Amino acid sequence: MPIEAAELSDRAEITDALHRYTIAIDTGEWDRLDSVFTRDAQVDYTESGGIAGDIATVKPWLAENLPAFSSARMHTLGQVVITFATPRDEAKVTAYFHNPMVIADAAAGAGATRVVEVGGLYHHSFVRTVRGWRSRRLHEQVVWTRGF
Repeated sequence: MPIEAAELSDRAEITDALHRYTIAIDTGEWDRLDSVFTRDAQVDYTESGGIAGDIATVKPWLAENLPAFSSARMHTLGQVVITFATPRDEAKVTAYFHNPMVIADAAAGAGATRVVEVGGLYHHSFVRTVRGWRSRRLHEQVVWTRGF
């Protein structure tokens, strides 16, 4: 069955929100996350050693901990699967991710760095809002790591 133009537009808007998420995390521009999540969104980073909580709690935690852990981050998203509810105002979204990060390598000497990597799946629950599609829940599933 052909996809309607409105559904294509919804898919593009959700995919754009996923991209805004990775840019916010990679650049450390934490307020960009406000254009990705609902105000009451729940975020779960526990599989990668982080916290779970509402976005108001997670944002300052990211701002404090992620730059201290990694001096450079660069996400790549792969497959994105979007499954809409009926009517089409909610969606379950899974996106493959690869996230290499530069961290300090104290064992190699002062100023030395190394690259570590995380691969996994971002599981989102998106909802249509007056401000566009927003994630109201994110669970980061770690599938593999390298270099830790």
